[in-house]
Amino acid sequence: MSTLKEILTRRPVAATIRLTVPAGGAKPAPPVGPALGQYRLNLMAFCKDFNARTQKYKPDTPMAVTITAFTDNTFEFIVKSPSVTWYLKKAAGVENGSSRAGHVTASTITLKHVYEIAKIKQSDPFCQYMSLESICKSIIGTANSMGIKVQKELD
Repeated sequence: MSTLKEILTRRPVAATIRLTVPAGGAKPAPPVGPALGQYRLNLMAFCKDFNARTQKYKPDTPMAVTITAFTDNTFEFIVKSPSVTWYLKKAAGVENGSSRAGHVTASTITLKHVYEIAKIKQSDPFCQYMSLESICKSIIGTANSMGIKVQKELD
């Protein structure tokens, strides 16, 4: 239950904006500019803060960001790690998954790749309370749906 003080100090939310922005590459140009500009948010403050938070990632890594815009023209944002599909494509060395998953194999990866991806994804806010085993199972399911075969060891 929220206390009365917490309820009274909450700021009204104007919008929740979800974007995919390259790491270290936030600029006030599209797609960031128009998305934040319509809510009169400070574009340069977002760009500087986002680029500072994502400098540890390689440039052009697609980062999912959720921006909460408040009615007093302030904002908060949460940066998530890149998607599982992006990591799987990088590990498998393919541009796209299979067009006929289950019938045509696009590539193969090892369980070690899956484990490394799971360790990275465990730091995400939505996955931090999940066990490593369940995250690995989810990644294997995603790989199967992309047509990427998961083996114990590469031959």
